[in-house]
Amino acid sequence: MSKKNKFIHSSFVQKILQTIEDHGMIRKGDAVLVGVSGGPDSMALFHAMAALSGDLDIRLGVAHLNHCLRGRESDKDEEFVAAVAQRLGMPFYSERMDIRKERKKTKVSLEEAARAVRYCFFHKIRRDMGFDKIALGHHQDDNAELILLYLLRGSGPAGISGIPPIRGDIIRPLIRVYRSEILEFLKILNIAHVLDSSNDDPQFLRNRIRHQLLPVLKTGYNPKIVQSLNRLGNILRSEEAWLTSIIAPLYDAACVRTDEDRTVLSVSRLRDLHPAALSRVIRKAIGQVKGDLRRISWKHIESIVEFIQRTGSDAHTDIRLDLPDRIRIIRNADHLIIARENQNLRPSKPATSLSPPVIFEYQIPLSTVDSGTPAVLSEINARIQLTRIPRDQIRDLSGCNSRTAFFDWDRLQFPLTIRNMRPGDRFVPLGAGGTQKLKKFFIDHKIPISARPRVPVVVSNEVIIWIGGHRISEQVKITPETRTILKTEILNSDK
Repeated sequence: MSKKNKFIHSSFVQKILQTIEDHGMIRKGDAVLVGVSGGPDSMALFHAMAALSGDLDIRLGVAHLNHCLRGRESDKDEEFVAAVAQRLGMPFYSERMDIRKERKKTKVSLEEAARAVRYCFFHKIRRDMGFDKIALGHHQDDNAELILLYLLRGSGPAGISGIPPIRGDIIRPLIRVYRSEILEFLKILNIAHVLDSSNDDPQFLRNRIRHQLLPVLKTGYNPKIVQSLNRLGNILRSEEAWLTSIIAPLYDAACVRTDEDRTVLSVSRLRDLHPAALSRVIRKAIGQVKGDLRRISWKHIESIVEFIQRTGSDAHTDIRLDLPDRIRIIRNADHLIIARENQNLRPSKPATSLSPPVIFEYQIPLSTVDSGTPAVLSEINARIQLTRIPRDQIRDLSGCNSRTAFFDWDRLQFPLTIRNMRPGDRFVPLGAGGTQKLKKFFIDHKIPISARPRVPVVVSNEVIIWIGGHRISEQVKITPETRTILKTEILNSDK
């Protein structure tokens, strides 16, 4: 039996074929662009689709984006995928993109920037080269991880419904298979693949869910947690589809007018809606203008609902709220306007804006310090650079400004946490001679209430060691015995 026949007759490939047929993912004669990173998932998808291409009567192409995040390792992945595509006689499309530069432009997380650029690349190749569909390698384990991620973020049913088998021109033929099945398929048929070292970096929440949280849930609570989470996603996705059909006429009734970059809703009609329906109509309106709901949180929706519920003189004063991705919400008498602006938005002035509370918390592992990569605090438009320096390389510590601090390395415990203030926070200010409530520290130093949530607080082993831009803790100060120093600097995000 030929290797291709082995592929076709494997239970793995037959499962993929069944998924394609059940969801109507592909029609006879379609041209399908397969996104291939070179990792196990995409290589399994690529070989399965190649084996099925004859029976499905489809044309395949391979797309690979080099994110330029891992130096020579990224280049080798690109070369590997190109060689496989050439060996199988498939057209190969690739592009190099410096994701770190893109992230600085958009001020989002590295993962979010990489995803946005990758999908943009796939869609461009699909349009330019005449492909009908884009096939990606998401599977059951990916879906379970994403559902957990959204649960931890407090997302609504739409987020917790997980990854759909089909979204527009994107199809996911592996959505019913598990990671273990993929690895077994690659092993049995001796299919080479590459491994992305960044998938093991605990700096990323998705990786911690995969390598830490899910194993604990499997061994200590539910051995079939992945299946259970996928079942939950399927149930919610079905209910979401039904609810969407119910919301559509309510949205139409509230909509005054709409165009490509702006939707206007009637506030009086919105007020007549049940709270659950109201939030869904708002989300639909934002989605119409923005194109998706990524980075739109329940906090944003709650703030917009508060706009709508305002009465009296406030209801006749223009008030606004700026959301991610240049989306601006304006309440003007009986009109709620959702608009996409032409330029990036700055936070609105307190007098005219009802902004959601700033809440952030980041874990900073030792690997971040060693890599020299600054921590990005997108919520306050800042970065924090952490550098390990031998004591003898710094002769004078007195000349540093308020945005720079030095700590005794040996008194720190990683990972550090960078967050904003929390109720009950206390620390030991340098030179103060005792513990002080952070709230009192802010009052004594005349820091405005509106500015306090935007002050970064650095924590080591649950002990506050620095109020960013103001004071370090007595507990981590430099002493004559200090041998190694951690230098920490607050930088503007656009530098």
